Amino acid sequence: MTAAAPEQAERGVRKTPVPRAASGGRSYAVRRSLVRALPVSPALVLLLLFLAGPIVYCVVIAFTDLQLTGQARESFVGFDNFTRAFRDEAFLNAVWLTLVFTVLSSLIGQNTLGLALASLMRRASKPVRTLTGGIVVTAWVLPEVVAGFLLYAFFRREGTLNAILDWLHLPSQNWLFTLPILAVSFANVWRGTAFSMLVYSAALNEIPKEVTEAAEVDGASGWRRMWHITLPMIRRSIGTNLMLNTLQTLSVFGLIWVMTRGGPSGKSQTLPLFMYEQAFQNSLIGYGTAVALLLLLIGSLFSVVYLRLLRTEV
Repeated sequence: MTAAAPEQAERGVRKTPVPRAASGGRSYAVRRSLVRALPVSPALVLLLLFLAGPIVYCVVIAFTDLQLTGQARESFVGFDNFTRAFRDEAFLNAVWLTLVFTVLSSLIGQNTLGLALASLMRRASKPVRTLTGGIVVTAWVLPEVVAGFLLYAFFRREGTLNAILDWLHLPSQNWLFTLPILAVSFANVWRGTAFSMLVYSAALNEIPKEVTEAAEVDGASGWRRMWHITLPMIRRSIGTNLMLNTLQTLSVFGLIWVMTRGGPSGKSQTLPLFMYEQAFQNSLIGYGTAVALLLLLIGSLFSVVYLRLLRTEV
């Protein structure tokens, strides 16, 4: 065989056409994928139209100086709205209060109280479970404005809390003036704990009774069973509950607006209220939209952390 024979053989291999069966199989797979995507295409179009579309429009507005009144035409200002936000003491105060409100009412309040109620109701009798669950869920299904008025009546100077303290001969105060962020945090805990309770009740029911009974036979106390058995086994439910509660708490507006309107002197003004004030009271739509995007960024950071925790194997 000559030296050119391998080269001719290689060229022959290179020129070998792709089998029709293989190309036909790929085209069939593509057609099948398109057919499977048809049922979800209307939902995809609606998401792009009503979700992605407004988000893109808000991103565009955030880089302009758009105002509600007194302006003939907006102009592009780049990152001026964002730099203005980080130089604004009121914005930084709103960021701090938003984090305090989220940690107190969601990460600590709703999460801990919901787990405690779910654990206690698991051991309680059926009438007690029905009564407790009904009371807690009723607070959850109330409209946010109604819940805000109820908690305003509870914490106001002449409200229920001070009446109880006076009856017990304890000092009372104007809670919505002295400790407004704690008052609205308690209100959010009161209203939103039912969701955590339902999530943890479903998670606890999935734990095999044999596991807890074996630990109890081995002499493990209630706290040790909770720490070493229950919490690790419901770890994914805890992460999911924390993520959903955090995102919901970051966007709370009506509850705080009804109770304090962000006051006094901005002591309970979270980012949603600050955004509303700048966009609709001060007519600075561009600046308010930039604040809204920063709030969206904070929620995204929380979501990334929780999703990474959910990917971790138990």
